[in-house]
Amino acid sequence: MKKIICLLLSFTIIISLFGCSSKKNKRYTTTYTDAFDTVTTVVAYDSSQKAFNASSKLLQNELNRYNQLFDIYSEAPGNLGTLNKTAMEAPVKVEKDVIELLKYGKEAYKESDGKLNICFGAVLEFWTKARETAVADEKKAYIPDMKELKKASRHTNPDDLIIDEKNSTVFFKDKGLRLDVGAIAKGWTAQRLTEFISENGLWESYMLNLGGNVVTKGFKENDGSSKWNIEIQNPNPKSSAPAGTLSLTDRSVVTSGNYQRFFVYDGKSYCHIIDTKTLMPARYYAGVTVICEDSALADRLTTQLFVMPIDEGKKLVESLDGVEALWINLRFGYARSSGFDAYKMQ
Repeated sequence: MKKIICLLLSFTIIISLFGCSSKKNKRYTTTYTDAFDTVTTVVAYDSSQKAFNASSKLLQNELNRYNQLFDIYSEAPGNLGTLNKTAMEAPVKVEKDVIELLKYGKEAYKESDGKLNICFGAVLEFWTKARETAVADEKKAYIPDMKELKKASRHTNPDDLIIDEKNSTVFFKDKGLRLDVGAIAKGWTAQRLTEFISENGLWESYMLNLGGNVVTKGFKENDGSSKWNIEIQNPNPKSSAPAGTLSLTDRSVVTSGNYQRFFVYDGKSYCHIIDTKTLMPARYYAGVTVICEDSALADRLTTQLFVMPIDEGKKLVESLDGVEALWINLRFGYARSSGFDAYKMQ
């Protein structure tokens, strides 16, 4: 219960829903707490509680399926945890969804110039262990040794991740390679769940929040006009006001922040987003928010932008159609892409 409460309090994005339900459909809400080590919230308009419960159960089953497939810590037939344990010995048979996620990760590596690397697990393991140790007992806090990090970084080449689509297998050419898909898995899953909802005709108007990866479809009153209102969490601990409130529909909103998963050592805070060049936690921003149609892209871009200087980040965002971003620096100053304010609630 303490863990769930902490997750709720640390949500990257706080959902703000206003108004009454429409006459035709009523608004229903449910929460799942058993996937991706986070809290998932669904708000949808449906004809009855019974109909909503049936649809939400289907969605939960699909969410749990992805959770098992993409779990890097627990082994299950053909999942990422099994790959990290056995794929260096021989090719492992996996489901199509695992193939597609890994292909997406390899594409993201190339398109981000190596800033996003799903094969960076050997390095991230050191930082994860350090964070868990510090959270459990701050007196035992430490930071990983740079020599060990550099040694681990030799085993992070995506070219050593061999994907055989024809036989649906994955093999690690480098025995020291380890997968970590934390930068893309939730966004990719949120996008797939959106497609699942549409393909199965579950709802037309809904909001899905997968641990801060928010997807909006239709209208919150199911009336064709009332957009969803999304508050962006303020990383400044001295301010109770949101960093901004967005009004949108048919868009995804994802935020990465240095306040989400971090630990303190020798008076300095270390966040969970690791720069693949320095092997150290990123130091540019307190938070980065991305708005676009595709949740997988939004999730990926928040991590990529988090390790880029503001000038480079702005140039990237302005080059992408339908993508807007908000940057909050370490002094809590704001910078926005040219079209970001069009989504601000008036």
